[in-house]
Amino acid sequence: MLSAVARTVVPVLGRLTMSMDEGAVLAPGSIVAPNHSSLVDPGVVLAAVRRLGVEPVILATSGLWRIPVLGRVLVREGHVPVRRGTERAAEALEAAAAALAAGRVVVIYAEGRLPRHVEAADTAPGPFRTGLARLAAEGAPVVPLGQAGARRISSGSTAKQLSGLLTAPLRRPALHVHLGAPLRLTGDVEAATAQAREAVTRAWRTAADRLAR
Repeated sequence: MLSAVARTVVPVLGRLTMSMDEGAVLAPGSIVAPNHSSLVDPGVVLAAVRRLGVEPVILATSGLWRIPVLGRVLVREGHVPVRRGTERAAEALEAAAAALAAGRVVVIYAEGRLPRHVEAADTAPGPFRTGLARLAAEGAPVVPLGQAGARRISSGSTAKQLSGLLTAPLRRPALHVHLGAPLRLTGDVEAATAQAREAVTRAWRTAADRLAR
């Protein structure tokens, strides 16, 4: 249902285009690692992934599960709550690993939070947490995904974000998603985390360049 909503709503808010590296594929048991720039970019990512015929499992902040109706949908569709800063935080990776083993595609935001700047311009991905590297430690392929333009829909203060969402259907800003080729992370957790961030940054730069053109 969430993918269907994203597929319907995102074209109303903006003009989404996609590109892919040669060899880019979302095989069963893959991990998709997008950059995180805006409250609305998960919808952009879902819409792009759904274009490829994939219904992913998403790791997201546990607060969403407390929202009436949405929480029940998240449970029913098998998405994974991340209880950051608690003793149960590790449960998210366990649930994600089980989804990978079952052949699902898992989306994880390795940055773990939104950027702090308020300008509408995109910036390179921030520091990555180690969850992505730990999840991929058993050999799951990581597919870097770069998205650009979501901040044109929603960014800045709460008032500006609401204003951006309300005016987006009139403005319909350009959005671009670039899917990189899968890679296997190697080395220890720190090295693998750096490798993943470099790959996602490359995908983001490609998306930003395509958007600028």
